[in-house]
Amino acid sequence: MLKLSDAELLAPSAESIPAGQRVGILIVAYNAVTTLTKVLNRIPEKVWAHVEEVVVFDDASQDATYEVGVGYKAVSGNTKLTVLKNQKNLGYGGNQKAGYRYFIEKGFDAVVLLHGDGQYAPELLAEMYEPIIKGEADAVFGSRMMTDRGGPLKGGMPIYKYLGNRVLTVAENMSLGMNLTEFHSGYRAYSLKALRHLDFTHMTNDFHFDTEIIIKLHHQGFRIHEIPIPTYYGDEICYVNGMKYARDVIRAVYRYKMTLRSVQRYPEFDEYFTHYPLKHSKHSSHDYFQKFVGHNQNVLDLGCGEGFFAEQIADQGNVVVGVDVLEVPEKINALSSYIQADLSNGLGDVAQQLPNRKFDKILMQDILEHLHHPEQVLQDSRDLLDKNGQLLVSLPNVANITVRLGLLLGQFNYTERGILDKTHVRFFTFKTARRLLEQNGYEIIQQKATVMPFELVTGLSPESGVAKAINSVLAAFTRLMPRLLGYQLIFVARLKPAHQ
Repeated sequence: MLKLSDAELLAPSAESIPAGQRVGILIVAYNAVTTLTKVLNRIPEKVWAHVEEVVVFDDASQDATYEVGVGYKAVSGNTKLTVLKNQKNLGYGGNQKAGYRYFIEKGFDAVVLLHGDGQYAPELLAEMYEPIIKGEADAVFGSRMMTDRGGPLKGGMPIYKYLGNRVLTVAENMSLGMNLTEFHSGYRAYSLKALRHLDFTHMTNDFHFDTEIIIKLHHQGFRIHEIPIPTYYGDEICYVNGMKYARDVIRAVYRYKMTLRSVQRYPEFDEYFTHYPLKHSKHSSHDYFQKFVGHNQNVLDLGCGEGFFAEQIADQGNVVVGVDVLEVPEKINALSSYIQADLSNGLGDVAQQLPNRKFDKILMQDILEHLHHPEQVLQDSRDLLDKNGQLLVSLPNVANITVRLGLLLGQFNYTERGILDKTHVRFFTFKTARRLLEQNGYEIIQQKATVMPFELVTGLSPESGVAKAINSVLAAFTRLMPRLLGYQLIFVARLKPAHQ
């Protein structure tokens, strides 16, 4: 078990925790009967004096870890120590989640994660939590890769683990746009205000929980600070399967990126899924709509969602009224006004809140395919559209080559988004979409077909040279074969003279 020398410590003495700040220590333990007492003994007296509670969460150990903890509390008489035992094994990540919920429910401000096997130095607890209570960080990670306290190899980290750690960390930094020296240390401190903003519901119970929590902290803009810690490898049993752990880490990053790009909706990152992300590439639906809307127009955005596109066109001097079922869109400040309404019931409620109001542009971006009776919305919109105004509609092209090939192979599988979005109840081709608009009082003055959004699947930046080249080629072929290659059908329509 690691025991720091005075030279290795070089840590500031624990300062008093400011009044009103509540700090806890979470010790996760599994089969730690030989190490738990030593870990507790090494917690500095000043830390015991300053923190409010130290909780040992025994994860249904098969040995007497829990009994050792209870005995330590009885013999020491330490009223700040709490020892709890899970009725069933929750796993490394599951045990952490239980511990964090414990401190969140009790209203603590900061918590430090310490392992019961002695792998991390309790002498540095104050150095872990001080940046948080000082308001300098939302999370503090101990890094064995920083050499200030000896570095990993000097501490006995096997060379294969060192190389694996470095490779994974470099890959994670590149993929996530971060610059951590180590992703895989288990010595951590968190602001509980930050943890309250993370959804633990579907996060893993396995060892790559540590990776998932970094991803979420970074995504939500929380401040992460690293401090150097010494490395220790003793004769304790390691329960981590290295190859499986590496696969799980890579898989976690992949699943996050796919969810972020709205390609697939993975439950552990569900809160980051955007059903209709803005498409910034040329020849996309948002590219066409932005051009068709123009500047200084009165715009009614039906099904505005969170308001991302509304924000974009508002920057062009347009006045945008948004309508959606959401209680409060994220970008509500981009809207001149917002009306909460269910479009499946038509626009009767919307019209009542817009008396005598006429619009230059009415937008229906990927809306009609979600409605059992889109005819009602189209008919109601006639009364809200200025006689010289335009209706802008986008619909998925069910005749796209990807759907045709799937049918050829006997496949018609619904997805989280895209042409076969599982929330679609109507499907359209160019012919059926035109008929729908014309039969409900509109004449089509322009139609387009968008290119397939390859950048969402590949992760290429729309601004990269490769993406622009692919986009140009796709656009050329889509113009030649719009019904086959078109991803979305775009229509600009106006009222027929009889309805003006």
